[in-house]
Amino acid sequence: MFQTLIRTEEIEIDGQAYPVRYFETETVRGARRYNCEVVLSASDHIIFDGSSLADLTWRVARLTPATLVSRALAARFVAA
Repeated sequence: MFQTLIRTEEIEIDGQAYPVRYFETETVRGARRYNCEVVLSASDHIIFDGSSLADLTWRVARLTPATLVSRALAARFVAA
């Protein structure tokens, strides 16, 4: 299975822009699946997947900010 890059964009959260790359994959049975990589830093990526590009775009917009907030909260508890 090969991934094809189909779209790139940036998502801005709290004044910080993060690169986003969308990929399309064809399964063995011929179905199309989509996944997305949000790059937070060189060694930190969030990966989402979905059955449609619209669903995936929605997930990225809603879940990326929540993921960043939860990581910030977790870092506060670890540091304490």
